[in-house]
Amino acid sequence: MKKVIVIGCPGSGKSVFSRALHDITGLPLYHIDMLRWREDRSFISREELIEKLKEIGTSGEWIMDGNYGATMEMRMSMCDTIIFLDYPAGICLDGITARLGTKRPDMPWADPDKPDEEFIEFVKNYNTVNRPNILERIRNHSDKTVITFGRRKDADAFLNTLKQKHIQTQQNTAD
Repeated sequence: MKKVIVIGCPGSGKSVFSRALHDITGLPLYHIDMLRWREDRSFISREELIEKLKEIGTSGEWIMDGNYGATMEMRMSMCDTIIFLDYPAGICLDGITARLGTKRPDMPWADPDKPDEEFIEFVKNYNTVNRPNILERIRNHSDKTVITFGRRKDADAFLNTLKQKHIQTQQNTAD
């Protein structure tokens, strides 16, 4: 696990999971939202984003979190591990509600105090509209390690196990 993408519905906790994975592995972490968006809520062009992602993707090791369908195929081709947070819409909506009005390290601005209704509809429809496409893309990359979590507690257990293995490896190296 040296080049990892973390994907999933908005509100699934991609950035939180990615930060925890970064803390355990030390792999450089790139939030696609931070690469794409500016503080004034404008964004760079798709071409500029693709160039940034290509530059990161050809570097040594990394974690990239975020969806962005226009770049997903490219990122899947560059990575060795795909982590898919495949949660029910209700869990993702709870995640969005929990972050309302907060400044996040994965976005250049604080979340609004009230969610955008169009965004909420996107999240509600994600599993029927977007998820099938993501699953198809994952199937097309059978050469990758694919880790799918259907529940937050399973993702947390994975991170805890990885952390314990990392600690044990460090102790064995020190001996």
